[in-house]
Amino acid sequence: MNYSISRRAAALTPSLTLAIDSKAKQMKAEGIDVIGFGAGEPDFATPPHIVEAAIKALRDGFTKYTPSSGIPELRQAAADKFKRDNSLDYEASQIIISNGGKHSCCNVILATCNPGDEVIIPAPYWLSYPEMVKLAEAIPVIIESTDKTEFKITPEQLRAAITPRTRLFILNSPSNPTGSIYTREEIKALGDICVDKGVLIMSDEIYEKLVYDGAQHTSVASFSPEHYQQTIVVHGLAKAYSMTGWRIGLTAAPKPIAKAIDAIQSHSTSNPNSFAQKGAVAALNGPQDHLPIWLAEYARRRTFAWKRLNSMPGISCVNAKGAFYLFPNVSKTGLGSMNFCAQLLEEQKVAAVPGFAFGADNYIRISYATSMESIEKGLDRIEKFVRSRA
Repeated sequence: MNYSISRRAAALTPSLTLAIDSKAKQMKAEGIDVIGFGAGEPDFATPPHIVEAAIKALRDGFTKYTPSSGIPELRQAAADKFKRDNSLDYEASQIIISNGGKHSCCNVILATCNPGDEVIIPAPYWLSYPEMVKLAEAIPVIIESTDKTEFKITPEQLRAAITPRTRLFILNSPSNPTGSIYTREEIKALGDICVDKGVLIMSDEIYEKLVYDGAQHTSVASFSPEHYQQTIVVHGLAKAYSMTGWRIGLTAAPKPIAKAIDAIQSHSTSNPNSFAQKGAVAALNGPQDHLPIWLAEYARRRTFAWKRLNSMPGISCVNAKGAFYLFPNVSKTGLGSMNFCAQLLEEQKVAAVPGFAFGADNYIRISYATSMESIEKGLDRIEKFVRSRA
């Protein structure tokens, strides 16, 4: 039978990070000793008080439909979080609870972009951004950056990329895949241009709490009422609370955009998971004492991996200031990122993500959200791989 696939679906590229992580897990299941640097999720367990809150919700029978934008208790907890952490005043009605941060991003793009609109995306980018834009039948406009600028674009680059068709600018700091963080001054300069040109900003702040070396996260929405009105903040609980599988995302938006997102979500996924929302309330309102412990361990792993990578022939790596990724440059090995990662997995049984997936073919992404034992073993194998080609 000749099945007709929509243009939207045919234009999409499947997630390479999920594909690589899936292949590594399959190889492990087959008894192969694979080191996985591909997954973007913490290796720590979800804090117990969050788990207990969800279990209690299950036992209490909190397993039915909820309002499409989330339970009022969680929407208020999210509003309180933005006030407490970011000095942003949102009413609970401006908060949308979704099925994970990825769903939040997709909702924002669908709610704000029409076919033919342009969406500016700095590269390296999280690989799902361009695909979401294409799903909305809008046009991704990529601004390139390199390790020479710590993977940050300049205000001049942003201004030059804006056209009359520009609808949205996507800002991700701290960044996946690079771990880079824009300074307060850099964030403001980019935000000022968007305010001046009337361009909406989608600020993806899901790695907000994972910062190192005294770096600080600043939300672009916090600079002025004008910045606030131009910004939609997307967030989630996956990274800072190790709740990747819980699928709870947060969006904070001006009221008309929040209303539009609610309408989209009500007809696509209905409501977020009921009992996971109760766990999310406990995450936002409860103790945060796990974070310093996690951050200290991430920082230890990051420093170790960064030094090891820079000691290898053909590899150079800027240090990350946030998230849990390093983005080493492998161009001097003579291999593009796809071939590098394919041969690395085949020969040394190490799974890393090609930078090609993030719009930067000279690099690969290494996640240090795994045990130090795995990091040491995996880096030993990477060094063996690159030295065999030196």
